Amino acid sequence: MPTRAEFLERIGREVRKTPGLFRASAAERPPRPQQAADTVRRQLAERRPQALERFRQEFERVAGVFHRAAGPAAVSGIIGEIAREKGARELVSWDPASLGLDLRSSLAGHGLSVIQAPARAPDAAFRRRHRDDAERAPIGVTGADFAVAETGTLVLTSGAGRPRSTSLLPATHVALFRAAHLLETLEQLGVMLEALHEDPARSMSGAMINFITGPSRTADIELTLTRGVHGPKEVHAIFVEEP
Repeated sequence: MPTRAEFLERIGREVRKTPGLFRASAAERPPRPQQAADTVRRQLAERRPQALERFRQEFERVAGVFHRAAGPAAVSGIIGEIAREKGARELVSWDPASLGLDLRSSLAGHGLSVIQAPARAPDAAFRRRHRDDAERAPIGVTGADFAVAETGTLVLTSGAGRPRSTSLLPATHVALFRAAHLLETLEQLGVMLEALHEDPARSMSGAMINFITGPSRTADIELTLTRGVHGPKEVHAIFVEEP
């Protein structure tokens, strides 16, 4: 049996085979988060097209599937096509206010039934039923609070109307995001999260912030990679254009 030092050295050798895309370093917490967030938004105003293209490249690099919707009305057609490819007849989604649009009526024309999360925190029995619905449904549709270009990462905060089960239990996760959600770097994301939690009116009501970088991946000690063990096998991101 290998010693602890030998075991850690083996892990180090395997990690060095795949260097990171960039060097990690700690960033200082902004003393005035709201002002720092406004600065980030101003900086991004002229660079969003480049940031979106970088997000697409990095998202596809981690096996995500990127779509572009010409507007909110085009979203149902994209989701309908994904459902046809999967042979799906139903899906679960965040509540319309959290998602930014109501899919129930628009997807009915595609032969899809939509189970929406309640807008307000329900009782425990209802939450269990919704988790059962999410586990049974082949597709879960959520929004995204942020989309980070440098890593192709979707960031979702949990809370009322936006349960974690919607993105974690179905085999296919579809996330909608808009230009206002797009960021260039993880450092910018840290600034935006600081600003989010500084304002009690905007702070998340749930317990989790999920960072989703492509489909779920799990590898054993022999580095055999398996998808979908602890989450979706497929992740789609739909960028929704707006005037």
